[in-house]
Amino acid sequence: MRVVSETRTPLFARPLRFVIAAALLTAAAAPLPANSAYAKASGAAAGAASAEKEVLAAQERWRHAMLKKDAAAFDEVFHPELSYGHSIGLIETKAQATDHVLKSPTVYKAVDLIDTKVKVRGDTAFVTGKMHYEKHPKGAPVLHQNLVVLSVWVKGQRGWQMLARQSTEPAPAAKVAQAK
Repeated sequence: MRVVSETRTPLFARPLRFVIAAALLTAAAAPLPANSAYAKASGAAAGAASAEKEVLAAQERWRHAMLKKDAAAFDEVFHPELSYGHSIGLIETKAQATDHVLKSPTVYKAVDLIDTKVKVRGDTAFVTGKMHYEKHPKGAPVLHQNLVVLSVWVKGQRGWQMLARQSTEPAPAAKVAQAK
């Protein structure tokens, strides 16, 4: 059996890099003052990320309401002063937008959100992205509709609610190439 003797090198004799590493680890483990700029920025970033998740969850409740024709869900996610703009130019109030889905013979089999981006500014959020709808109108062929959508959400006593929405058909690829 081999015995290895352990000798300790005094701190002052250790290489400088180990001393620096120990100092950095100690500093990193120390809590930051609550009023430091980094702590405020970190808190704001965490708050924004949390708000983005809340907005996306509200948008998911809207999507579910579309698929299930759920009046209670529409009431929850639509703001009382809703302005709901369709790609054909039709602008609806909360009651009109809700009735548009609930009383329509069209059944939505899919509402897919693509390239969704959320920007939160205080109690207001701007959501942009593309949507693909698969619609099954009664007695008609299945329709696939692709839209580019901007929606505005506000946070109030009932959580995040859609205040405004406007959709448009995407520009044809040829026109986009010409514009560049």
